[in-house]
Amino acid sequence: MFQFQESKKMIEKISNPFRAIKNFLSKTAFITLLVFPSFAASEEINIYSHRQPFLINPFLEAFTKKTGIETNVVYSTKGLAQRLKAEGQNSPADVILTVDIGRLYVYADMDLLAKIDSKKLIENIPEHLRSDDNTWFGLSKRSRIIVISKTRVKPNTILRVEDLAKPELKGKICSRPGSHVYNRALMASIIATHGPEYATKWASGLVGNLARRPQGNDRAQVKAIYEGQCDIAIINNYYYGKLKYSKDANQRAWAEELSLIFPNQGNGDRGAHINISGGGIAKFSKNKQNAIRFLEFLSEETAQKLYSEINFEYPVNPNVRPLETLDSWGEFKEDQIPILKIALLSRQAQKIIDSVGW
Repeated sequence: MFQFQESKKMIEKISNPFRAIKNFLSKTAFITLLVFPSFAASEEINIYSHRQPFLINPFLEAFTKKTGIETNVVYSTKGLAQRLKAEGQNSPADVILTVDIGRLYVYADMDLLAKIDSKKLIENIPEHLRSDDNTWFGLSKRSRIIVISKTRVKPNTILRVEDLAKPELKGKICSRPGSHVYNRALMASIIATHGPEYATKWASGLVGNLARRPQGNDRAQVKAIYEGQCDIAIINNYYYGKLKYSKDANQRAWAEELSLIFPNQGNGDRGAHINISGGGIAKFSKNKQNAIRFLEFLSEETAQKLYSEINFEYPVNPNVRPLETLDSWGEFKEDQIPILKIALLSRQAQKIIDSVGW
């Protein structure tokens, strides 16, 4: 892997579109895995990825082994959409990969994605997990679950995400900031189900039940339960897997303190809120057919199983079973709200989050 300074020097040597945004890139915290020396040949694809290198590399290796198509990747936590916009028609990017619907929709909203003609993607990915114009597709699922202390919270105290606003839970909940994309998407799902007035009341009740100010990431909430700072938290399901099977004995101990709740599972209830990782094709891709082949590969059995094996995520392809480890946590019913609706309600969700101080 290139070091940052080496990557930066190489980027400065690349063609004019890259020079035009050199100052922008120097201010952006990104890691380049493979820097494009020139526009890709026909048997290469260039990927702009929000997904971390260790999570994406096994997919790239499997794809190249199957197809012979090489992959070049630029990874960044932020700034890639702005970079793609600045590059315009001269961009070398073919594929965009993101880790949640909020970031993925940014590309669609900025008109940076191409429409994709793929029968395979339509067959492999359910309608509520892809755009209505076929510009982006969900590639894996993660559920926003509730975790509770095994010893301090009675079973059935919480059955629905709505229960988190109950006054009897005052001082018992820990949460990362509501403005984080995972919580913002959850907030959007509440709006989609109940409307903004109820959602505001719910968010206010949740904030009133917090044991401490919102802080940290999902792992930090689990640690806080272990340390007795709170009894209840909201996390993505894969964090539980990462902790339970961690090489760090301390983190395994945190996970042992927990019971998992997939909320809203009752008869007639909507199911647990889910988010996606997903992808699309850059609007000015020079290698659209190979880029489509890559997305199709990610929707097929080999890659869908990798999502579970590497990161404890659930397949979007209904014909692929999750990892046995995931199954052991229990099957669950998922919310069928179109993930596009979650993206469209994101701004309204943020306004509510700001108004209640989450």
